[in-house]
Amino acid sequence: MKKKLLFILVALGLFGSKLFSQSGEITVLDTVMLSDEKLVKFSTGQHVARLSDSLLRFNNPLLTEVLNFNTPIYFKENGLGMVSSPSFRGTSASQTAVIWNGININSQFNGQIDFNTVNSGAYDQIAVRGGGGSVVYGTGAIGGSIHLNNTLSFKKQQDHRLLLRYGSFNTLDARYNFKTARKKWSLNLAVSRNSSDNDYDYPNDRSKNLNGAFYNNSANIALGYRFNAQNTIKLISELYDGERHFSLIRPSENRTKYIDRSYRNLLEWNSEFSNFTQITRFAFIQEEYQYYGNIESDNFTFGKAHSYIGKYDLAYEASKDILLNAVIQNTYTKGEGSSIAENDRNIFSAAILMKHALTDKFQYEMGLRKEATDNYDSPLLYSLGANYEFSDFYSLQFNASRNFRIPTYNDLYWASSGNPELKPETSDQAEIGNIFSIATFEWGLTFFYNQIENMIRWVPGADGVWRPGNEDKVKIYGIESYISWQKKLVKDQILSASVNYAYNVSENDKSNRQLIYVPFHKLNGNITYQISRFTPSIQFLYNGKVFTRTDHSDQLDGYFLTNLGLSYAMDKQRNWQLGGKVNNLFNKEYQNVENRWMPGVNFNIYLNFKF
Repeated sequence: MKKKLLFILVALGLFGSKLFSQSGEITVLDTVMLSDEKLVKFSTGQHVARLSDSLLRFNNPLLTEVLNFNTPIYFKENGLGMVSSPSFRGTSASQTAVIWNGININSQFNGQIDFNTVNSGAYDQIAVRGGGGSVVYGTGAIGGSIHLNNTLSFKKQQDHRLLLRYGSFNTLDARYNFKTARKKWSLNLAVSRNSSDNDYDYPNDRSKNLNGAFYNNSANIALGYRFNAQNTIKLISELYDGERHFSLIRPSENRTKYIDRSYRNLLEWNSEFSNFTQITRFAFIQEEYQYYGNIESDNFTFGKAHSYIGKYDLAYEASKDILLNAVIQNTYTKGEGSSIAENDRNIFSAAILMKHALTDKFQYEMGLRKEATDNYDSPLLYSLGANYEFSDFYSLQFNASRNFRIPTYNDLYWASSGNPELKPETSDQAEIGNIFSIATFEWGLTFFYNQIENMIRWVPGADGVWRPGNEDKVKIYGIESYISWQKKLVKDQILSASVNYAYNVSENDKSNRQLIYVPFHKLNGNITYQISRFTPSIQFLYNGKVFTRTDHSDQLDGYFLTNLGLSYAMDKQRNWQLGGKVNNLFNKEYQNVENRWMPGVNFNIYLNFKF
């Protein structure tokens, strides 16, 4: 019965065969298609930051560095290239949702994504949205969401891009992208390889980063076909294969390694008829890992999960000012591991959304979502957002929502420790945003508040065994701010600048203490100055102090990093570029996690070709 629900959802989409091109924000926008159209349509009252292609090329391909230097998200990183987990608006790693082409891909085992296993070169667009999003995107969208999107264009083109980068510690970054399209079909292909010996010296001759080598490979293909102006089908597939040797704290420790692979596949049918738009999706996602406690041994522990997702999305444009949307989804997951017996769960969800442009200056949206499953009791989720443009200079935003995070496979089914009685974590939050704009200058200032209940924590029982329970309440409040500016000074000279700042207070309701590894302050920025074919640039990052013990008995000091870059366009069209970058210019000694030193000054050079 559970599996039949998936096929019923997919079959619903086969009855709509005519497409009608609607006005406003609709899935088929001229010749470009985006699977995650909800990011465009239903983010009223929230700030969405989109990262540019040039920014992605300038940074290390691993998503941690891209986001660390360009967003207000804090990352706890167990050494360069090692396990990396986010804290978005003071929340935990499993309270940030990662959305792949509209599908939530947070791990079934621990509820989070390791951002050093995501290669940014595989995507056409990366976007970041702060604040709650569970009504649209489901579990984990409490602090915010990261969106990894592949787009398809049906405009005639053929485009090759090749990026080759080599740097300190024998680090290699190679990316190839190919796009070709005609009026009826479109094909995108992306392959990448990232590897490093990662054997940097610790500061003050403390030692060397031992057993830190890693590599990862990824391949991504997106294929679309337009039957006519009303019907389009597309397939997106992604493969990731990675291996990391986990860095040692002491040379006497066992050398370990971790292998992880993921397979993601999405089949999507878009059709429109009259004032209706329907999107039918079927996705298959597999994640698996192997952990070797000693790389000299063939013994390992493992985990593997398969998810089958059917999703039907029906939108109705009631008028040019009102958009109604209903979404139903069924997710069936089967998982097992060395410490988890084979278990499955089925989750059915339904959501209704409405967006109304009341006037040219004021628009609002509302949404409700409810899930049904045998594994836990799901709360009714809601969202409400509004924008009001007082003038060309000032706009006011508001958003409020209830969000949640479901218990993971580890929480529910871990051998002799899992707790099948766990409740989902719930979050009630609100934010007010202010946007000030003058020409190409924009300043955003957002105040937010978040109350999280039933937070899941693993705590020791009377028998000494650690078990998960709904233990904590957390109160979070703070500020997010950004500045972006660009100015053409004279011919062939453009100055650009962007700055992000976050202030987060994230307190345990019982102890009134800041959560561990959540800094009060984070600041970053980028400045570029294009002078004819030369483009010098500078990046900076400040992370404030973090506590490493719940009783605040120990802490890591804050640190300030500076990166310096320079690129040169070898032709007038800027299709051939040579560049380089100095990371940690002033050789700052710092730790991001206790006893995990990060590298000092290091370098890389790159060639970027478009042909």
